[in-house]
Amino acid sequence: MAIVTIIGAGMMGSALAFPARENGHEVRIVGTHLDRDIIETSKKTNRHPKFVKDFPAGILFYQIEEMDRAIAGTDLVIGGVSSFGVDWFAQTVLPALPDGTPLLTVTKGLMDTAEGKLLTYPELWQATLERLGKKIPLCAIGGPCTSYELVAHDQTEVAFCGRDLSVLKAMRDIMQTNYYHISLSTDVVGIESAVALKNGYALGIALTIGLNQKAFGTKSEPHFNSQAAIFGQSVKEMAKLLKYQGAATLENLCVGAGDLYVTVYGGRTRLAGILLGRGLTIDETKKELNGVTLESLVVAERVARAVKICAQKGVLDANDFPLLLHVDEIITEQKPVDIPWEKFTFTK
Repeated sequence: MAIVTIIGAGMMGSALAFPARENGHEVRIVGTHLDRDIIETSKKTNRHPKFVKDFPAGILFYQIEEMDRAIAGTDLVIGGVSSFGVDWFAQTVLPALPDGTPLLTVTKGLMDTAEGKLLTYPELWQATLERLGKKIPLCAIGGPCTSYELVAHDQTEVAFCGRDLSVLKAMRDIMQTNYYHISLSTDVVGIESAVALKNGYALGIALTIGLNQKAFGTKSEPHFNSQAAIFGQSVKEMAKLLKYQGAATLENLCVGAGDLYVTVYGGRTRLAGILLGRGLTIDETKKELNGVTLESLVVAERVARAVKICAQKGVLDANDFPLLLHVDEIITEQKPVDIPWEKFTFTK
């Protein structure tokens, strides 16, 4: 039996408690400073407030002040914060981890630099660990997986990525079940870039849903031609960006495409795209969503900014990214949705 400590009581981090505990391991969930109510509710009811199913019996719950006790003797730490908690995790959690404790993160995203580089979050955390002089095997999870479907035991396939294959195999042994299937990859940049890029492109696909609702009514039958066309263009642009990242392989592109597919079907990114497609501005959309900052907006803006810098340098061709740059116009310039369909066509 292993001890698994999950730091971050959001939906995805909490969902990973199910396969870990069902495999017979001791599971400890530590809430961040933003998760106090979740932890208190989970202690009282043994259920995450956003789940419709109880946690497996025996899971232990801790507030952030109890983190040191929760990570004592642990065999695996899972980082369950959102992309907006990246800096907090680096400042609060990484310094507290004992040397040699494997870390598996679910946090997805990219950070851009003034030079037009795109850095994955594991790269940023690895730099922090090196500054701290810590030796922590750092791995990450990518792939199509929604938290509530993992809790429901829907058949799910993801990829664990990291530098050390032996560490990845040990993590797979702890987490894999008959419904949670795990591929392994040492291409951290490839997997993490692919699953981060999908956020901005999922917004682009959702625009077509809103456009069709605007044209035919919100209760009209679904239209899939336009969604499929944007999906294809998204994968095409993602492939070029992965090549720029030095990671253009079929495996990581497929992981990203699968994640793109599942993201279009639920969550705030889908709703934001629909609202924009119906004709709302980005500010009106944010207001409609109660001011929630969406990861998809942040990723799209950062990647577009990097593409424009690289295009000025001649490293990338801006004409290869018409969908991304239009999404960026909608976000940063308040432009209305006007999908550049003809720019997606090609002649060979």
